[in-house]
Amino acid sequence: MLVQPVADKRILVLGLGVTGQAVVAALGQLSGTQAAREVTSLDSRNPDATYSDPEQIHLESVDLIIASPGWPPHSPILTQATDRDVPVWSEIELAWRLRVERSAGGFAPWVGVTGTNGKTTTIGMVASILQADGRNAVAVGNVGRPVIEVARDPDVDVVALELSSFQLHFTHTLALDAAAVLNIAPDHIDWHGSYTEYARAKGKIYEHVKTACVYNVQDGQTRTLVENADVAEGARAVGFTLGSPRRSECGLVEDVLVDRAFHMDFGNPLRHQNAAELGTLADLEHLGAGGTLPPHIVSNALAAAALTRAIGVSQSAVREGLRSFSPGGHRIATVVSTPVDGGEIHFVDDSKATNAHAAAASLATFQDSSVVWIAGGLAKGAQFDELIRGAAEKLRSVVLIGVDPQPLSDALAVYAPQVPVHRVQPTDKAGKAWTGAEIMVRAVEYAARMAQAGDTVLMAPACASMDQFTSYAERGDAFASAARLYAGQVADNAKR
Repeated sequence: MLVQPVADKRILVLGLGVTGQAVVAALGQLSGTQAAREVTSLDSRNPDATYSDPEQIHLESVDLIIASPGWPPHSPILTQATDRDVPVWSEIELAWRLRVERSAGGFAPWVGVTGTNGKTTTIGMVASILQADGRNAVAVGNVGRPVIEVARDPDVDVVALELSSFQLHFTHTLALDAAAVLNIAPDHIDWHGSYTEYARAKGKIYEHVKTACVYNVQDGQTRTLVENADVAEGARAVGFTLGSPRRSECGLVEDVLVDRAFHMDFGNPLRHQNAAELGTLADLEHLGAGGTLPPHIVSNALAAAALTRAIGVSQSAVREGLRSFSPGGHRIATVVSTPVDGGEIHFVDDSKATNAHAAAASLATFQDSSVVWIAGGLAKGAQFDELIRGAAEKLRSVVLIGVDPQPLSDALAVYAPQVPVHRVQPTDKAGKAWTGAEIMVRAVEYAARMAQAGDTVLMAPACASMDQFTSYAERGDAFASAARLYAGQVADNAKR
């Protein structure tokens, strides 16, 4: 049991939400010489926390801080901790240090995924493939159970870890068996302070990797992060690509997903003349929207295949796992379609597209001049010039939500001046704020009026949700409810 690093330590847990409570519970389960001397917590919103105000904390009485993602590195208490050389760990770092051996013996392998877009889908595919291979795999990180809880479960065969840049920032000794960076684009600049720091945090996933560093051939930044990482002896760089794969890559040959990295023993002289079939695009067709399979879904599948093949998963398990994978909600899901003269309008929920990179991938799925785009929210310091420049031809019109639509409206004015833009005001004429549900009803009604037969009303906001909703899930639910309400009204009118 690897618990010595916390023994006799005075530990402060920053944030007592789901993650913080799991951390406190895990530390409380340690006993004897393995136990911490004291565990305290700081959270202004949870009355069960030891402290509610950082001013109550005396860092000379703290040996270790466990920081939840809500605490950015420029928080005064963390800058003071750095000045005093008080170590700061993420929940991931603590979980890695406190992990236990499996019931069958040995430690469970850990595989991890990060990136600006596609993490949840990819790690879900990883877990599905591993389960198809007969392994008790659990997807954790930004999904599912707290990591610390799963790390201490001896019945887990593989830990499949989705990692945000927040979690990676304060993670130091994690050594994954296989790790992937899917893509890098500006995001969370407000938390990290700069794009350079954001990318650096993403790259930490490759540090100490034992078997395979999986990178995106189409995104050279991810390869650079591999090249700059300090990995274990023998760890390989493995690419994934939507093109024909070269040596040590997984890719696409016509409609076939192909492995040229793990298909034969490394020393086999015939290795470079052969490849292994992992599946076909038909195995992924259930993941499409409106009959179209988005390229980023195929890319996610190839990354998941590379990660799982790195730890010995069979070809057949990759195919079966991808066939049986069902994505979580609010990820490019068709909510409802409603008839108009000459065809239908499709309403698609991609509320999980919380940044420009994710929204760009979503918009790229559709035909030119066929999207009425609902966008906006909390920009997190991001700029949208590149997004609008690349997506302008997809747009028929745009409906902006959010308290501050200026970053998006400015980019639209420059790079898509021909596209009509309507803003849903955040308040009524008396200045009272609309509820999230009311905002979305207005957005959907206006978008539907602008749409034509064959068009898609796409809610892919490119922004976080917290200015008008509690989460991207609530935002997606509000969109789905509004779309179904509108479709019902159309059906009722047709009966009259």
